[in-house]
Amino acid sequence: MAAYAHELKPYGITHGLTNWSAAYAVGLLLARRTLKKLELDEAFEGVEEADGEFALTEAAEVDGEERRPFKVFLDVGLVRTSTGARVFGALKGASDGGLYVPHSENRFPGYDIESKELDAETLRKYIFGGHVAEYMETLADDDEERYKSQFSGYIDDDMEADGLEELYQDAHKQIREDPWKKEDGDAEKKSKDEWKKESLKYRTSKLSKAEKEKRVQEKIKTLTA
Repeated sequence: MAAYAHELKPYGITHGLTNWSAAYAVGLLLARRTLKKLELDEAFEGVEEADGEFALTEAAEVDGEERRPFKVFLDVGLVRTSTGARVFGALKGASDGGLYVPHSENRFPGYDIESKELDAETLRKYIFGGHVAEYMETLADDDEERYKSQFSGYIDDDMEADGLEELYQDAHKQIREDPWKKEDGDAEKKSKDEWKKESLKYRTSKLSKAEKEKRVQEKIKTLTA
């Protein structure tokens, strides 16, 4: 199963598709799609209202029997695993979405390396775009021109800092209701034969030897004219 940030647009997340909050939403989208496909979405709801608390998905009762959650592992590849990295936003979203992803809390925003504790309020702020809202407000006060330049898309869509949390809350709710939602006007998925027919429009027909010779003579005439 796969999920991408650009697929968040039908859920209202049209800007900031590369930030931590969007990464969380992508993880949530991936989890709900996976569980829906496995018909486990009703048994494993995960954390329905994100609160920033550390939680792992536990076994649940399905049809009178205990069912273990679907277990996945995070493969970071070449991504840097520093505290607060966006890859952990996707992990948190997938975990809250109902998948069992073995992990600890020490790479989430809000984790204090000295006290070895996670500040759930700080993590919640990142989940709902609070850090972006704070930056927007600071920039609007300190450098209005830069604010208008960096957040022009938000301004054009009348999106203000104090409305980001509600936007992400609504998006999470919609993702849970329909993890395959499409934008209005999106074309229906084409069949294999339809794609083949479409590709033939752009394919050049193979020329015979006589046609090639004729084409060469025409080019020669054009050049010598």
